[in-house]
Amino acid sequence: MVGFEESGRRNEHPVASQSDPVVLEINRLQNQLKDKKRELGAAQSEIKALKATDAAKDRALEELENDVDKLDERLRVAENLLEQKNLEISRLVTEKKDALAAQCAAEATLRRVYASHKDSDSIRIESFIAPLEAENKIYRNEIAALQEDKKTLERLTKSKELALLEAEKILESALERALIVEEVQNENIDLRRQIEICLEENKILDKTNRQKVVEVEKLSQTVRELEEAILAAGSAANTIRDCQRQISEQNEEKRVLERELARARVAANRVAAVVANEWKDESERVMPVKQWLEERRLLQAEMQRLRDKLTVSERAAKAETQLKEKLQLRLKTLEDGLKRVVTPCASTKTDKPNQLLGLFSGKVVQRKRSSSQPRASRASPLQQPNGNDAGAGDLKRTSSFRTDASAQNLVMRNLWATRCKVADPDTPPKEAVEEKTVIQPSKSTEEVVSASADIEAKKGENQEAETNGNGRPDGEDMVSGFLYDRLQKEVINLRKLFEAKECELNSKDEEIKNLTRKVDALTKSIEVESRKIKREFFAKEKEAALSKSDENKSNRNLNLSKRSGNV
Repeated sequence: MVGFEESGRRNEHPVASQSDPVVLEINRLQNQLKDKKRELGAAQSEIKALKATDAAKDRALEELENDVDKLDERLRVAENLLEQKNLEISRLVTEKKDALAAQCAAEATLRRVYASHKDSDSIRIESFIAPLEAENKIYRNEIAALQEDKKTLERLTKSKELALLEAEKILESALERALIVEEVQNENIDLRRQIEICLEENKILDKTNRQKVVEVEKLSQTVRELEEAILAAGSAANTIRDCQRQISEQNEEKRVLERELARARVAANRVAAVVANEWKDESERVMPVKQWLEERRLLQAEMQRLRDKLTVSERAAKAETQLKEKLQLRLKTLEDGLKRVVTPCASTKTDKPNQLLGLFSGKVVQRKRSSSQPRASRASPLQQPNGNDAGAGDLKRTSSFRTDASAQNLVMRNLWATRCKVADPDTPPKEAVEEKTVIQPSKSTEEVVSASADIEAKKGENQEAETNGNGRPDGEDMVSGFLYDRLQKEVINLRKLFEAKECELNSKDEEIKNLTRKVDALTKSIEVESRKIKREFFAKEKEAALSKSDENKSNRNLNLSKRSGNV
């Protein structure tokens, strides 16, 4: 993650750093990591607090266990005393039974004595009654003592029962505390499990973060490759433009040479006419018909050239206005696209397209060709038949349509190259980029106009060559037609190259759009999956908490029932 932060800081271009979805995705993942770290810190602090409470509860449990042991010892001593007292009570009961039996026996003996006394009056009753009464008194005294002992034992049993009740209350309180401690331990175990689950989730999120980082690196590499391919296409387009410039320069040189040749021929004819008229009289000095026809033809050709210049300038003005409108529409669409893609940088970028509009509109108007500049020459209508005029009209229409299309393609390529240069993070600062974006479209419009003029000039020269074919040998006509065909083939090849480059650039644009859509879909799917996982996790936690609470309640009830049964 540190490497990505450093790479994000090294990118000094603000537009690329703010509009790059890779950087935005990395920042979002870093924020998620920070949130998870904060949650981990809070969970660790809770764990420490729970550990401290567990230690305090363990100490309280130890103290309660000591108290319970002491109470158990007291209960054992009391039970031993109760057993001894019960034995004494049983012994006294047996003695009481023996005394009652002796009393009954004494009474029976007394009855016998009375009966015998009735039978025999000679024996004295007092001699028999006195010892029996003495024994009766002794037994009565013993019975009173036993009753007193019984009362004392009953008091002792009542006190022991009270002590037992108090001990039961203490045991119940100790059991309740033990249950509370068990609940706390169960909660501690649950919290530990939750912490483990959180750690596992953090690991899973780290893995997903790494996978996303790898995917983002791959996407950034593909984007860089696409940018390099676009720059290579721009360099190829620049080389094609250089070739076109060289061709136009050669055509201009050819035109200049042909004009000089024509002027030299006219001058030679005039010199020949002057030399021929020197030996004649003034009345016979007349311009020959051939020379007059040639001069008339040249003047008509110059007039036709001027007319063609006017038509070409009008067409160039129309083409420039159309180009201006198309450029304005293109710039508006670019502004809308930039506003949609980069919302935070809208305030900084809105000024640039307006400046570009102003510069395009200003420079295109300033760099119109004046009517005084030399244009391609056209043949006069006297030298061409009607069929040739119709063919030339058709050629003019097709050439104007093709030149307009090629001009549009050139302007679009220039705009695309400037946009790529602005979006490239390795480019120099803003000022140089703005200068490039301002200069290139004006050059492209100038090149388009010059290219259209050169094509029309070539056609005009070829037509002149065809018209002047009567006064020239056949070799010159063959050379001019060959050059015209060669130039036409080169123009067709250049158009094919332009179309291929346009198709490649469009396919690369579509690939970039598909990649961005895939990245958006991946982020959305990851967010949905994380939400689902969180919901499932919370539902499982709730179910586990409910089941554990039910189990704890059932365990408490069982423990209480068992202990009450034991008591």
